[in-house]
Amino acid sequence: MGKIGGQRVIFPRLKSSIRVSAHLRRVQAAGSFATIARKGDPDAGAIAVKVFVGAARAKLYIQSRDLDGNVIWRSPVNDSDDCDVVEEAHVDAWIKKETSIDPDLWVIEIEDAEGRAFLEEN
Repeated sequence: MGKIGGQRVIFPRLKSSIRVSAHLRRVQAAGSFATIARKGDPDAGAIAVKVFVGAARAKLYIQSRDLDGNVIWRSPVNDSDDCDVVEEAHVDAWIKKETSIDPDLWVIEIEDAEGRAFLEEN
């Protein structure tokens, strides 16, 4: 959903498998490495992005929607807005717990020297 001229509008959503493929291409085009660590539902699975930053530290982002239906990315393991780096074990524990609840979850893992997640902007 979104707003056009003050009216709420439902926008068609791309399949999760297409969004994941596009994310991998974005990472690879920048010269970094990404892989699908876990495949979820190809049509509507949620997407999590783990960014390994070295020394057993990582960032984690999950895709959500705001109140207007716009795509946003947030950290489920850190309350700060800038998604600070946390212990990789903490990220892995969150992913393990979440996949036990939501078997449709996709997990993308990225290794990037600058710690970039390559999240699309809306």
